[in-house]
Amino acid sequence: METAYLIETIIKIVTILLVFSALAGIGTYFERKVLAFMQRRLGPMVVGPYGIAQVAADGIKLFTKEDIIPTNVVAKIFKIAPVITAATAFMAAAAIPFMPSFTVPFTDYVVNPIVADINVGVLYVLAVMAVGLYGPLLGGMASANKYSLLSAARGAAVFISYEVITGLSLIAPLMMIGSFSLIDMNNFQSAGLMGLDGEMTGGMWMVVYQPVAMILFVIAGFAETGRTPFHLVANDHEIIDGFGTEYSGMRWGLFFIGEYANMFFYAFLISIIFFGGFGDGTGWGALALLGKVSFWFFFFLWTRAAWPDIRPDQLMSLCWKILMPLAVINVVITGFVLMF
Repeated sequence: METAYLIETIIKIVTILLVFSALAGIGTYFERKVLAFMQRRLGPMVVGPYGIAQVAADGIKLFTKEDIIPTNVVAKIFKIAPVITAATAFMAAAAIPFMPSFTVPFTDYVVNPIVADINVGVLYVLAVMAVGLYGPLLGGMASANKYSLLSAARGAAVFISYEVITGLSLIAPLMMIGSFSLIDMNNFQSAGLMGLDGEMTGGMWMVVYQPVAMILFVIAGFAETGRTPFHLVANDHEIIDGFGTEYSGMRWGLFFIGEYANMFFYAFLISIIFFGGFGDGTGWGALALLGKVSFWFFFFLWTRAAWPDIRPDQLMSLCWKILMPLAVINVVITGFVLMF
């Protein structure tokens, strides 16, 4: 049994690495297509039918492009920073349940599609994703470019600030559920959107009980993943690429993979914590979760097409003057409701 569990765990890890590394490339194709459609452009069209082979072309370019280490950079830190970003993104996936449990055909062996069902899953995921801050920060600090340093500093300020909002927004749902396990959070909502009754005993999706917490968590997600309109690490309208200005080839690609992997994992967290996850574990549960994750990934893309970036001072004011008080008030109100 221990051997089977070890083999199962290795298969899960390899599958996550392969699938979400590929999804990072595929996600760029869909992002370019969605943005082009919303802005009346064509997007990728030349390489393959409807430009679908552009994903492979981009991958070949990243793997074959020369790996340049500029003069005067702190070489060891410069090299390790992209690895930190990608590694922490995939480490966060260890505690995320991607679908219901299932039995292997012709056997009685049950597979739980989660690498490690730890009882502090939410804390683990948020903690590991927070460590990912060191990738952009060290990358910018190690570069021989003052603009990379400024980008890293302002990115660190944003990440640290919105980590507070992420944590505070989840306190109220955790008070209701009484567990840090993402499996328990999914099971709490197992009766679906309509629920079993109107009381806070579980059943309905968490977004029905905690709409404010959901909105705060989603807003913080844009800052955590560095997406527009909170894309202050490397704004699209700037000439340079922020902390990644001096990176090339696959080192730059690791930053890229980390960003898109975080988007997918954050979409899973939103879907599991607030929108019922995979429900009661029936056959349609995996498809339902996939649909929810796809919607939230599209929502990230849609927002980039529809909203401009905001100034750093506006972003920090939004965090500390509006979102943080709302999160604290939501926790207090939830506490009073649960008491009485």
